[in-house]
Amino acid sequence: MNNEENAERLKVLLKSAIAPMQDAQPRRDLWPQILRKLDHQPEATRIPWFDWALAAVLSAALLFFPGTIPALLYHL
Repeated sequence: MNNEENAERLKVLLKSAIAPMQDAQPRRDLWPQILRKLDHQPEATRIPWFDWALAAVLSAALLFFPGTIPALLYHL
């Protein structure tokens, strides 16, 4: 088999595996919905308390165990 026969065979297999789309157009215009979603974004998001707690634990661990800094940098 040469490349052209392989390409034709692959084309036939793909056409048989993927069903043709009945309606390719969206049912309605999606742009107004996207604009509404962008307008309703919160101005400033608050950082949850557990993020602050994790940052404090990490800071304390780095302060008491400075030898872990290279290991932390290695994993970043």
